[in-house]
Amino acid sequence: MKILVMMKQVANKDAILRINKDATWIEESDLSFEVSESDGYALEEALRVREKLGGEVVVCSMGPQRVKSVIKDALARGADRAIHVVEDNLGALSPFATASVLADAIRDEKPDLVMTGLQSDDYGYGQTGVIMAELLGLPHATIVIEVDASADKLRVKRELESGWYQWYTMSFPALLTIQSGISQIRYATLKGIMAAKKKEIKEVTPAAEAINRPSHQRIEKVYLPQKTKQTQLLGNGDAKAGAAELAQKLHAEARVI
Repeated sequence: MKILVMMKQVANKDAILRINKDATWIEESDLSFEVSESDGYALEEALRVREKLGGEVVVCSMGPQRVKSVIKDALARGADRAIHVVEDNLGALSPFATASVLADAIRDEKPDLVMTGLQSDDYGYGQTGVIMAELLGLPHATIVIEVDASADKLRVKRELESGWYQWYTMSFPALLTIQSGISQIRYATLKGIMAAKKKEIKEVTPAAEAINRPSHQRIEKVYLPQKTKQTQLLGNGDAKAGAAELAQKLHAEARVI
Protein backbone atom coordinates (compact mmCIF):
# COMPACT_ATOMS: atom_id res chain seq x y z
CA MET A 1 0.00 0.00 0.00
CA LYS A 2 1.53 3.29 -1.13
CA ILE A 3 -0.09 6.35 0.42
CA LEU A 4 0.70 9.91 -0.71
CA VAL A 5 -0.10 12.76 1.68
CA MET A 6 -0.25 16.38 0.52
CA MET A 7 0.96 18.81 3.20
CA LYS A 8 0.94 22.60 3.05
CA GLN A 9 2.91 25.08 5.14
CA VAL A 10 0.88 28.04 6.43
CA ALA A 11 1.40 30.95 8.81
CA ASN A 12 1.36 30.05 12.50
CA LYS A 13 -2.08 30.48 14.09
CA ASP A 14 -0.65 32.78 16.78
CA ALA A 15 1.27 34.98 14.35
CA ILE A 16 0.44 38.67 14.08
CA LEU A 17 -0.63 39.19 10.48
CA ARG A 18 0.09 42.34 8.48
CA ILE A 19 -1.20 43.06 4.98
CA ASN A 20 1.49 43.60 2.34
CA LYS A 21 1.94 46.96 0.59
CA ASP A 22 0.00 45.83 -2.49
CA ALA A 23 -2.96 44.68 -0.34
CA THR A 24 -2.93 41.35 -2.16
CA TRP A 25 -1.88 39.06 0.73
CA ILE A 26 -0.22 39.07 4.13
CA GLU A 27 3.41 40.03 4.70
CA GLU A 28 5.24 36.72 5.12
CA SER A 29 8.85 37.85 5.55
CA ASP A 30 8.82 37.85 9.36
CA LEU A 31 6.26 35.12 10.09
CA SER A 32 6.70 31.72 11.69
CA PHE A 33 5.10 28.77 9.89
CA GLU A 34 3.50 25.41 10.63
CA VAL A 35 1.63 22.67 8.80
CA SER A 36 -1.99 23.32 7.86
CA GLU A 37 -4.18 21.66 10.49
CA SER A 38 -6.23 19.30 8.35
CA ASP A 39 -3.08 18.17 6.50
CA GLY A 40 -1.66 17.06 9.84
CA TYR A 41 -4.74 14.90 10.37
CA ALA A 42 -4.36 13.50 6.83
CA LEU A 43 -0.82 12.39 7.71
CA GLU A 44 -1.97 10.77 10.94
CA GLU A 45 -4.69 8.82 9.12
CA ALA A 46 -2.21 7.69 6.47
CA LEU A 47 0.16 6.42 9.16
CA ARG A 48 -2.68 4.46 10.79
CA VAL A 49 -3.65 2.85 7.48
CA ARG A 50 -0.01 1.87 6.88
CA GLU A 51 0.24 0.37 10.37
CA LYS A 52 -2.80 -1.75 9.58
CA LEU A 53 -2.02 -2.80 6.00
CA GLY A 54 1.72 -2.23 5.58
CA GLY A 55 3.39 -0.30 2.77
CA GLU A 56 4.82 3.22 2.81
CA VAL A 57 3.70 6.79 3.41
CA VAL A 58 5.16 9.48 1.16
CA VAL A 59 4.57 13.16 1.94
CA CYS A 60 4.53 15.83 -0.74
CA SER A 61 4.74 19.56 -0.09
CA MET A 62 5.16 22.57 -2.37
CA GLY A 63 6.89 25.84 -1.56
CA PRO A 64 10.25 27.50 -0.92
CA GLN A 65 13.07 25.95 1.08
CA ARG A 66 11.38 26.83 4.40
CA VAL A 67 8.83 24.09 3.59
CA LYS A 68 11.54 21.59 4.56
CA SER A 69 10.52 22.12 8.21
CA VAL A 70 7.05 20.71 7.49
CA ILE A 71 8.56 17.82 5.53
CA LYS A 72 11.08 16.94 8.24
CA ASP A 73 8.38 17.01 10.92
CA ALA A 74 6.26 14.61 8.83
CA LEU A 75 9.25 12.29 8.41
CA ALA A 76 9.90 12.44 12.16
CA ARG A 77 6.29 11.44 12.84
CA GLY A 78 6.70 8.32 10.72
CA ALA A 79 6.47 9.09 7.00
CA ASP A 80 8.93 7.02 4.95
CA ARG A 81 10.13 9.60 2.42
CA ALA A 82 9.15 12.93 0.89
CA ILE A 83 8.78 14.90 -2.32
CA HIS A 84 9.46 18.65 -2.21
CA VAL A 85 8.08 20.64 -5.15
CA VAL A 86 10.32 23.71 -5.02
CA GLU A 87 8.37 26.86 -5.90
CA ASP A 88 8.70 30.34 -4.37
CA ASN A 89 5.72 32.17 -5.87
CA LEU A 90 2.82 30.24 -4.35
CA GLY A 91 0.63 33.30 -3.85
CA ALA A 92 0.07 33.66 -7.59
CA LEU A 93 -1.12 30.08 -8.10
CA SER A 94 -4.80 29.25 -8.41
CA PRO A 95 -6.16 25.98 -6.94
CA PHE A 96 -6.17 24.50 -10.46
CA ALA A 97 -2.52 25.42 -11.06
CA THR A 98 -1.55 24.10 -7.63
CA ALA A 99 -3.41 20.84 -8.21
CA SER A 100 -1.81 20.48 -11.65
CA VAL A 101 1.72 20.89 -10.25
CA LEU A 102 1.10 18.46 -7.39
CA ALA A 103 -0.57 15.91 -9.66
CA ASP A 104 2.42 16.01 -12.03
CA ALA A 105 4.79 15.57 -9.07
CA ILE A 106 3.15 12.38 -7.78
CA ARG A 107 1.75 10.81 -10.96
CA ASP A 108 4.74 8.50 -11.50
CA GLU A 109 4.44 7.24 -7.91
CA LYS A 110 1.20 5.45 -8.88
CA PRO A 111 -0.20 5.66 -5.32
CA ASP A 112 -2.93 3.39 -4.01
CA LEU A 113 -4.29 6.19 -1.85
CA VAL A 114 -3.86 9.97 -1.83
CA MET A 115 -4.83 12.01 1.23
CA THR A 116 -5.11 15.77 1.50
CA GLY A 117 -6.52 18.08 4.12
CA LEU A 118 -10.07 19.26 3.54
CA GLN A 119 -8.88 22.85 3.08
CA SER A 120 -5.84 24.93 3.93
CA ASP A 121 -5.77 27.28 6.89
CA ASP A 122 -4.74 30.26 4.76
CA TYR A 123 -6.75 30.42 1.51
CA GLY A 124 -9.35 27.86 2.53
CA TYR A 125 -10.56 27.19 -1.02
CA GLY A 126 -11.14 23.47 -0.41
CA GLN A 127 -10.60 22.81 -4.14
CA THR A 128 -7.06 21.49 -4.59
CA GLY A 129 -7.67 17.90 -3.47
CA VAL A 130 -10.81 17.50 -5.58
CA ILE A 131 -9.13 18.93 -8.69
CA MET A 132 -6.15 16.63 -8.14
CA ALA A 133 -8.48 13.64 -8.09
CA GLU A 134 -9.93 14.68 -11.45
CA LEU A 135 -6.49 15.26 -13.00
CA LEU A 136 -5.23 11.89 -11.75
CA GLY A 137 -8.41 10.07 -12.77
CA LEU A 138 -9.15 8.92 -9.21
CA PRO A 139 -12.48 8.50 -7.41
CA HIS A 140 -12.61 10.78 -4.38
CA ALA A 141 -14.49 11.42 -1.17
CA THR A 142 -14.56 14.75 0.67
CA ILE A 143 -14.96 15.80 4.32
CA VAL A 144 -13.88 12.36 5.52
CA ILE A 145 -14.15 11.84 9.29
CA GLU A 146 -13.43 8.10 9.51
CA VAL A 147 -11.47 5.63 7.38
CA ASP A 148 -11.83 1.85 7.41
CA ALA A 149 -9.31 0.40 4.96
CA SER A 150 -8.83 -3.25 4.03
CA ALA A 151 -6.61 -4.87 1.43
CA ASP A 152 -9.18 -4.65 -1.38
CA LYS A 153 -11.58 -1.84 -0.48
CA LEU A 154 -12.01 1.39 1.41
CA ARG A 155 -14.96 2.42 3.59
CA VAL A 156 -15.11 6.07 4.54
CA LYS A 157 -17.48 8.10 6.68
CA ARG A 158 -18.30 11.53 5.27
CA GLU A 159 -19.74 14.52 7.08
CA LEU A 160 -22.84 15.96 5.38
CA GLU A 161 -25.05 18.95 6.14
CA SER A 162 -27.32 19.36 9.16
CA GLY A 163 -25.58 16.72 11.27
CA TRP A 164 -25.99 13.88 8.75
CA TYR A 165 -23.26 11.37 7.85
CA GLN A 166 -22.66 8.96 4.98
CA TRP A 167 -20.72 5.69 4.83
CA TYR A 168 -19.32 5.07 1.37
CA THR A 169 -17.39 2.11 -0.07
CA MET A 170 -14.65 2.80 -2.62
CA SER A 171 -12.06 0.81 -4.51
CA PHE A 172 -8.35 1.59 -4.78
CA PRO A 173 -6.77 3.82 -5.98
CA ALA A 174 -8.65 6.77 -4.49
CA LEU A 175 -8.23 10.26 -3.07
CA LEU A 176 -9.65 11.45 0.26
CA THR A 177 -9.86 14.96 1.72
CA ILE A 178 -9.63 14.68 5.50
CA GLN A 179 -11.54 16.76 8.05
CA SER A 180 -9.73 18.14 11.11
CA GLY A 181 -10.31 16.23 14.35
CA ILE A 182 -10.62 12.81 12.73
CA SER A 183 -8.13 11.31 15.22
CA GLN A 184 -5.49 12.10 17.84
CA ILE A 185 -2.31 13.33 16.16
CA ARG A 186 0.91 11.72 17.38
CA TYR A 187 4.01 13.69 18.35
CA ALA A 188 7.42 13.15 16.82
CA THR A 189 9.62 11.07 19.12
CA LEU A 190 13.36 11.57 19.60
CA LYS A 191 13.92 8.29 17.75
CA GLY A 192 11.71 9.54 14.92
CA ILE A 193 13.56 12.85 14.73
CA MET A 194 16.90 11.08 14.48
CA ALA A 195 15.57 8.63 11.87
CA ALA A 196 14.16 11.48 9.77
CA LYS A 197 17.68 12.75 9.06
CA LYS A 198 18.39 9.65 6.97
CA LYS A 199 15.12 9.63 5.00
CA GLU A 200 14.96 10.69 1.36
CA ILE A 201 13.64 14.13 0.37
CA LYS A 202 13.33 14.32 -3.41
CA GLU A 203 13.28 17.84 -4.87
CA VAL A 204 11.15 18.45 -7.96
CA THR A 205 10.96 21.60 -10.11
CA PRO A 206 7.48 22.22 -11.58
CA ALA A 207 7.03 22.76 -15.30
CA ALA A 208 6.95 26.43 -16.34
CA GLU A 209 3.68 26.01 -18.26
CA ALA A 210 1.91 24.79 -15.13
CA ILE A 211 3.18 27.70 -13.03
CA ASN A 212 2.41 30.33 -15.67
CA ARG A 213 -1.00 28.97 -16.64
CA PRO A 214 -3.64 31.79 -16.66
CA SER A 215 -5.74 31.79 -13.50
CA HIS A 216 -9.53 31.88 -13.56
CA GLN A 217 -9.66 33.29 -10.05
CA ARG A 218 -7.57 35.79 -8.14
CA ILE A 219 -7.56 37.80 -4.94
CA GLU A 220 -8.39 41.42 -5.73
CA LYS A 221 -7.78 42.90 -2.30
CA VAL A 222 -7.04 41.87 1.27
CA TYR A 223 -8.11 44.32 3.98
CA LEU A 224 -9.07 44.55 7.63
CA PRO A 225 -12.77 45.17 8.31
CA GLN A 226 -13.56 48.65 9.63
CA LYS A 227 -14.73 48.80 13.22
CA THR A 228 -17.90 50.85 13.67
CA LYS A 229 -20.31 51.39 16.52
CA GLN A 230 -23.95 52.38 16.38
CA THR A 231 -26.27 52.51 19.36
CA GLN A 232 -30.05 52.56 19.16
CA LEU A 233 -32.39 53.14 22.08
CA LEU A 234 -35.55 51.07 21.72
CA GLY A 235 -38.92 51.58 23.32
CA ASN A 236 -38.21 55.04 24.74
CA GLY A 237 -37.91 53.63 28.25
CA ASP A 238 -40.82 51.18 27.94
CA ALA A 239 -39.46 47.63 28.35
CA LYS A 240 -42.43 45.97 26.61
CA ALA A 241 -42.28 48.33 23.63
CA GLY A 242 -38.50 47.92 23.49
CA ALA A 243 -38.80 44.12 23.41
CA ALA A 244 -41.34 44.27 20.61
CA GLU A 245 -39.19 46.66 18.61
CA LEU A 246 -36.11 44.49 19.17
CA ALA A 247 -37.96 41.39 17.96
CA GLN A 248 -39.08 43.26 14.86
CA LYS A 249 -35.53 44.37 14.06
CA LEU A 250 -34.12 40.87 14.61
CA HIS A 251 -36.73 39.53 12.21
CA ALA A 252 -36.73 42.21 9.50
CA GLU A 253 -33.18 43.56 9.59
CA ALA A 254 -30.89 40.95 11.12
CA ARG A 255 -33.06 38.07 9.81
CA VAL A 256 -32.13 35.77 12.71
CA ILE A 257 -35.69 34.97 13.83
